[in-house]
Amino acid sequence: MTTDLGRYGPWALIVGASDGVGAAFAEAVASGGLNVVLVARRQALLDEVAAGIAAQHGVQTRTVAVDLVEPGAADALIEATADLAIGFLVYCAGADPDFKPFLAKSISAAEAMVQRNCMVPMRLCHTLVPPMVERGAGAVVIVGSGAGFVGGPNMVAYGASKAFGMVFAEALWSELRHTGVDVIGLILGKTDTPALRRLECERGQIASTAEVPDGAAPAEQAVAVALDNLTGGPTVYVGEQVAGMAQLLASQGRNESVAFMAQAITAAMGK
Repeated sequence: MTTDLGRYGPWALIVGASDGVGAAFAEAVASGGLNVVLVARRQALLDEVAAGIAAQHGVQTRTVAVDLVEPGAADALIEATADLAIGFLVYCAGADPDFKPFLAKSISAAEAMVQRNCMVPMRLCHTLVPPMVERGAGAVVIVGSGAGFVGGPNMVAYGASKAFGMVFAEALWSELRHTGVDVIGLILGKTDTPALRRLECERGQIASTAEVPDGAAPAEQAVAVALDNLTGGPTVYVGEQVAGMAQLLASQGRNESVAFMAQAITAAMGK
C-alpha cells in the first residue's frame, strides 16, 4: 500500500464490511491507522470482524447493523456516525445472490437492488462528502462490477445498478477532483468472496464453499489496487481481464457489445 491514509482520517466508513472485499477493506484501512465503522446486516459477523481489527491494529471500531434495502437505511447510517469525522467512505454492498432472468424474480428483488446499490450510496455521499470538501481531504470508493459495462442476461437489475455506480463515481470525481477529495469507481471482475462461493456451489461449479472458484482473484487484491490508485480516478479496473473487457467493449458499438455479453454468459452457463 503506497497511499498515506492518515491524511483522510480519522474515521473510515465501510459499508458491506462483514466479509469478502468489504472486510478486506476494513482490515487494510485499519492497518493504515484509520478507525473504522463497519456496516452490514449481520451483527454477529460485524462484531467478529471488529474485534479482530481492534486487537490487531489498536484502532477504534464501531459496528452498525442495518439492512440496506430498508427505506431508512441511509438515514440510520448517517445518524449512527453523526459524531464522527468520516474521511474515507467505501461502499461495497449489493451482490446479487440470484443469477436468474429478470422475469423469474420478484419486482421487489429488483427494487431492493436499486435501493441498495444506487439510493443508499448516493445519499451517503451527499451527506458525508461536504465535510470532506471543507477539510480539503477525503476519499470515496464505490465498488462496482464488470457487469455494469453493458447489459447481460440473468443480471438485469444488478448490472443496471452497477452501471449507475460507475457513472456516479465518474461524475462525482469530475466535480471534486480539485477539492482534495479522491473518488474512484473500483470495477471488479470475478472475485473470491463468500457470496460467489455460495452461488457457484449452488450451481454445481464447485463442490463446496471451501473451494476457491476457478479464476477468482483474492479480495485483498482488489483492495490493494484501490488503495494504490486512490488519486488515479475516476475508474480503476482490478485485473487484466476486466481492463481487457472494458477495452474490447469500448471498441465496439453498444449493440455488438450487448450481443457479445449475451453470448459469453450463455457459454459460461453451458446453455
